[in-house]
Amino acid sequence: MASLSLAPVNIFKAGADEERAETARLSSFIGAIAIGDLVKSTLGPKGMDKILLSSGRDASLMVTNDGATILKNIGVDNPAAKVLVDMSRVQDDEVGDGTTSVTVLAAELLRSRIFNCKKDTSTDHHRRLERSHKGRKEALLSSAVDHGSDEVRFWQDLMNIAGTTLSSKLLTHHKDHFTKLAVEAVLRLKGSGNLEAIHVIKKLGGSLADSYLDEGFLLDKKIGVNQPKRIENAKILIANTGMDTDKIKIFGSRVRVDSTAKVAEIEHAEKEKMKEKVERILKHGINCFINRQLIYNYPEQLFGAAGVMAIEHADFAGVERLALVTGGEIASTFDHPELVKLGSCKLIEEVMIGEDKLIHFSGVALGEACTIVLRGATQQILDEAERSLHDALCVLAQTVKDPRTVYGGGCSEMLMAHAVTKLASRTPGKEAVAMESFAKALRMLPTIIADNAGYDSADLVAQLRAAHSEGQITAGLESQRLGGSGGHIVLRAEPSGICVLYCDQFRGSPTDAVTADRLPDYMKEGTIGDMAILGITESFQVKRQVLLSAAEAAEVILRVDNIIKAAPSRNVSPITTPVKHSHLLLNSGPVHSKVVFERLQPLKKTVELPCPG
Repeated sequence: MASLSLAPVNIFKAGADEERAETARLSSFIGAIAIGDLVKSTLGPKGMDKILLSSGRDASLMVTNDGATILKNIGVDNPAAKVLVDMSRVQDDEVGDGTTSVTVLAAELLRSRIFNCKKDTSTDHHRRLERSHKGRKEALLSSAVDHGSDEVRFWQDLMNIAGTTLSSKLLTHHKDHFTKLAVEAVLRLKGSGNLEAIHVIKKLGGSLADSYLDEGFLLDKKIGVNQPKRIENAKILIANTGMDTDKIKIFGSRVRVDSTAKVAEIEHAEKEKMKEKVERILKHGINCFINRQLIYNYPEQLFGAAGVMAIEHADFAGVERLALVTGGEIASTFDHPELVKLGSCKLIEEVMIGEDKLIHFSGVALGEACTIVLRGATQQILDEAERSLHDALCVLAQTVKDPRTVYGGGCSEMLMAHAVTKLASRTPGKEAVAMESFAKALRMLPTIIADNAGYDSADLVAQLRAAHSEGQITAGLESQRLGGSGGHIVLRAEPSGICVLYCDQFRGSPTDAVTADRLPDYMKEGTIGDMAILGITESFQVKRQVLLSAAEAAEVILRVDNIIKAAPSRNVSPITTPVKHSHLLLNSGPVHSKVVFERLQPLKKTVELPCPG
């Protein structure tokens, strides 16, 4: 009887690779943890920025501390690292902020699992996290505060949330100014949450403090030559059509003439065709025509003669936003004016911002539309300011939809960690080990925030842990401003300086008072404080999404036991020259090598291949 061979059998193609069991687990863990370590230095109000350089012909430079932007612009090869990159991108799309927090929390969950391997050697660690998920959800829900029915307190919540969001961004030095801009812009939306109505324009020059909110719409284009520069009660036709056929354009054909007079006849026919198109446009009864494509000199001349303002080459985003704010629709054909919906506004005029001319639309049909004009010294500053402001606008829009808020400064994380730890102390078996690792990962967020600020994180987190154990559920790191724009604080002028009356958020009664020449700076002392008094507030939706996404991503990576890399594909260029016996597939032996070699060579004659057999 023939003996069976116990040698391993390779079932994959040549070039494929496989990692199994603990090797695959550690490879996934280390890749994800490396991504978390990459961005954790940007977390918190004292986080640092990173410079991203791209090479090649179109080399660019980017300065940012936004987690999603950093991860999106770096190339990663580790599959677990790619999971965290995709997760941060989804976080940015869903709620706009918390991209760094969600990446760091997922990485810390995996790091705590590695440290607990000696205590819990089982492979179903992900299943044992379910009860800890339930415990931290209940703790987060119980700590949420809803002031949606109180207009004054809700406005204060929005100001605090915007200030907390901008504290870790480039705009932190002008936080009060941009907090007001963001809140005013979002409140103009009247609860719709349609951020497309808020247009952001970046213009070099001045400083960030020169940025302002304009009640209207600004289009970064110029009005045509010899056309009106100001129009009242405008009727606007927004189009996406070709207005550049006043010259000969016959594609795919060749025209031969025997004299220049014939060329002139063809050009005259093209002009008549364009003139007829302009006349069809003018029949709509408009005094402003905006086109996504170019408008050549002849149609521009016809519009000017008719007293119509013509604006060309408005980009697609500009055309879409114009149609939204003016109440019109984008048209491509003009045979039926009664079917075209025109846009309208009270005034169109040309304005100057810095050294550039822009077109200002005021009194638009969509009353909530507005434009935020950002000024700055360099393009990198403007780009990062736009990203920071976008995060604040997204968070505020989410808060308008769901007015529940939670406390920041590590307060929510310590509260949930305390709840999970208490639950673990009552849970028998190895499930308690998984719950303790989850609580440890939650406590790492305030630890990293304190480390980035240069303070003793071990001491501060120990103080926070003791405070929450004593029932001080609003204790957190004093990592933001005292007072500032909004907040549950009352100011009173005194002969000796500014008297700050700290108000209890729930009772509204002054509980303490200090006197100072100016409001204290953030994280100056490096202590713990009462987040309700300090007005350090975050959106419940953002915090909830951070916890859900991080836990799900960590669970996906924890379930991995094999990593299989496919064999690289062989990109063989197709045969472009006549080859005898080309219907035969020769895929083995030296003949195959010769075929591939001959295919890749520039052949100047017919290649004859031997026919096997």
